[in-house]
Amino acid sequence: MQFKKIGVIGGGTMGQGIAEMLAVRGLDVLLVEQSSEKLDYAYSMIELSLDKQLEKWGITMSEKKLILSRIHKVSHFAELGTCDMVIETISEDLEMKKQVFAELDAVCPGHIILASNTSTLSLTELASSTKYPSRVIGMHFIYPVAKVNLVEIIRGLKTSDDTFVQTKHFVEEVVSKKGIMVYESPGFVTSRIILTLINEALHVLQEGVATAEDIDDAMRIGYAFQHGPLEMADRFGLDSVLAAMERMFREFGDLKYRPSVQLKKMVRAGHLGVKSGEGFFKYDKDGDRV
Repeated sequence: MQFKKIGVIGGGTMGQGIAEMLAVRGLDVLLVEQSSEKLDYAYSMIELSLDKQLEKWGITMSEKKLILSRIHKVSHFAELGTCDMVIETISEDLEMKKQVFAELDAVCPGHIILASNTSTLSLTELASSTKYPSRVIGMHFIYPVAKVNLVEIIRGLKTSDDTFVQTKHFVEEVVSKKGIMVYESPGFVTSRIILTLINEALHVLQEGVATAEDIDDAMRIGYAFQHGPLEMADRFGLDSVLAAMERMFREFGDLKYRPSVQLKKMVRAGHLGVKSGEGFFKYDKDGDRV
């Protein structure tokens, strides 16, 4: 299959990153959000990201204009019927995602691959809301999308071999990232391991073993992490981290997945990380550490 036009549902942090990355790779992107206000905001954040690259001489002004010209703001799912693939990136809410897939099933011809960027939810359950579960697959990009050259390709119970082969071709040949095949399991590979690490860092902080700054420096400098585990949590969104930990705890029943009390307190206080401007560290409106 030729992949030329890709639908992206959801203009949050991941949706913005995926849409920008696809446009940089020369693909046309139909970006969908719930309202025109949210759509305009998502588009403005993509433009801000490109402006930062422009300031650092990473791209030229003409390249910026070309990339933005490939991203089209769309308000109705019906327009996605012309896409070669649709990637869903909304928040980790199973019922909301199932509703999205049911609506996509009604407007997208049976050969179009429907992918979810979910990091913890069941692809089999998402696919159950469609008439063609064989075309539903997980495609978990990792933040920041432009810099991390890995995608987890998750097979649900009914995902067909053809859907997997085409998706792997898309990941490795079209967007030039390494694709690893994962059989469905809560948290897959990356989220399951990194969230357990973040949770352990939270226990270390809660016990007063070291400060947030020193915990992150220990892992960032000592083990060459791009960000320490607590800043990672801030960038993922502490509410998202909590929801994922609770989901894995329910699924596995293992105490190592029980979320830290400190994490629950932070979420209750509204300190969600980059998205709220404050988590374990403080951030400006552009998401940079203050």
